[in-house]
Amino acid sequence: MKVKLFSLVTVFLMIFMYGKSQSARISATAAADATEIKELHLPPAERGGGRPFMEVLNERKTTRHFSERELEPHLLSGLLWAANGINREDDGKRTAPSARDMREIDIYIITPQGAYLYMPEGHQTKLIKAGDFRKEAAGRSEFAASAPIILVFVANAKKMEKMDAAAKDAYAHIDCGYVSQNVYLYCASENLATVALGGVDKEGMTKILDLKEDKVILSQPVGHMD
Repeated sequence: MKVKLFSLVTVFLMIFMYGKSQSARISATAAADATEIKELHLPPAERGGGRPFMEVLNERKTTRHFSERELEPHLLSGLLWAANGINREDDGKRTAPSARDMREIDIYIITPQGAYLYMPEGHQTKLIKAGDFRKEAAGRSEFAASAPIILVFVANAKKMEKMDAAAKDAYAHIDCGYVSQNVYLYCASENLATVALGGVDKEGMTKILDLKEDKVILSQPVGHMD
């Protein structure tokens, strides 16, 4: 009887230890995966060169076909700076105008690896959440989910707190339009594909980005021409 009891205890201990080792292995794998999330390195934006402005206007267009090829770091850097980067370092003013100089439009970059926030101060990005959320960023426009990046434009409520609800809504959409057009112009200059999407899954992106009072306005995929 003692031998049988000892054998049962031994079996249970072996099962328990195996379970712990498997759990530890899974945790270690998850931790390793987390460290492998690709950071978005932004080299200094190239502020000179590019195509002549009138040519850029002539080439500005909407394109709904994207190559899945990754966007090179220098192109991503130039894109974000052109969209709403700082072009006057002495006072931090941007490439896109904003009502009362609120600078309320935040840009989130959605990639296959995760969602990042663009921080014009320092021209860098911050990982917000790991995972591929391009489907939500594309929303009703399923064709856009294959683009290497999708920009999501968000109105920062804290920067608009002195406005009433109607003014917030109006100026957020107007100012977002300036940023979106900057993206269009940069893409025309660099022969990239882009399209502004009003059908972004706003509820889904709000949860993913944990925006609370901030408001998703639209999204805009960018990639090489297919």
